[in-house]
Amino acid sequence: MEFADSNRVHALKARVTAFVETEVIPAEARYQAEKREVGPWDTPPVMEELKKKARAAGLWNLFLPGDPGVGLTNLEYAPLAEISGRSPWIAPEAMNCSAPDTGNMEILAHFASPAVRERWLTPLLNGEIRSVYSMTEPEVASSDADNIATSITEDSGGFRIQGRKWWSSGAMSPRCKIAIVMGCSDPRGERHRRHTMLAVPLDTPGVKVERSTSVFGYSDSGHGGHAFIHYDDAWVPRENLLGQLHEGFAIAQARLGPGRIHHAMRLIGMAERAYDLMCTRALYRFAFGKAVAEQGVVQDWIAEARIRIEQCRLLVLKTAWLMDTVGNKGAATEISAIKVAAPAMATWVIDRAIQVHGGAGVSQETPLAELYAQARMLHIADGPDEVHKMALARRELRRYR
Repeated sequence: MEFADSNRVHALKARVTAFVETEVIPAEARYQAEKREVGPWDTPPVMEELKKKARAAGLWNLFLPGDPGVGLTNLEYAPLAEISGRSPWIAPEAMNCSAPDTGNMEILAHFASPAVRERWLTPLLNGEIRSVYSMTEPEVASSDADNIATSITEDSGGFRIQGRKWWSSGAMSPRCKIAIVMGCSDPRGERHRRHTMLAVPLDTPGVKVERSTSVFGYSDSGHGGHAFIHYDDAWVPRENLLGQLHEGFAIAQARLGPGRIHHAMRLIGMAERAYDLMCTRALYRFAFGKAVAEQGVVQDWIAEARIRIEQCRLLVLKTAWLMDTVGNKGAATEISAIKVAAPAMATWVIDRAIQVHGGAGVSQETPLAELYAQARMLHIADGPDEVHKMALARRELRRYR
């Protein structure tokens, strides 16, 4: 395994770092102020300015291999996504690399009909609209995808959709125009051949975005917000079928592999920013006659945080390398491992940074509280820790049987 940056990636890292440090982070206060003015779901005007700057700098669609993306491998994208994680609510969207759009664009690129790609993928690639991933349901344990109960039935040369979803990522944004919906199309089919995915425009009759679901009280507008959506006898033409009928489970797994590692990459950046804040605070905050940094327990936290960050980064890089060399299926064990390890590492580091800051750490005066909320959510999103551990253990035990 060779993790050294190529000349191309080294140059991109410098440009992404400059963009995040000189453009994005200084714009955070303005972003929050404008969000209060325009509302939690409308895009603050500063975001469009940052998008133009990112695109002019060639920092656009970095996540997407090949044309029209920059053509980076997972291993090449990893350090760039990490840097964007230092401001996870602004930087990824500014570079058109934010969830859930990234995964949805990959689904449309690989599985959509030419007409659907032209209608929806092109404006997504241009950052003109946003999209929603609509899989999780309120009435079932959706960590087991076989439970998905929203019905998809063939009718009049197309498909009818009936059911309710929640935590539908991206749906609250007024710029959200297209949903990727997973539903049960063959209740009696084989376990992993019962579901179908469809591209569903949000203005389709019968589609109603009911309300938002916040994350620890935060709107999570950087991801387009999450929502309850009612699909009440909504109909779409057959050309909106993604991939093959009853093959939605396989598409979901193809989508979630890259999505999980992208989250892990950004979590490292989130932890690094919290680490910077913790160390700076410890050096310049005095208690009981000496700097907080001189307290043994704080030194232990700083050392332990650095160890955990470096361990997690190496596992993420190994996982990215495996995805590039043997594919997502061959890297399944490592993908499960980083999906557990990265949120655990980030929440631990951010929590210690909060503790060093005292009351400031839980306030809106630093980004730590919102960083913690996002990191904690990722113990659940894209599959809870326990499910990934179960899957990992089963794969390991198969080697011994």
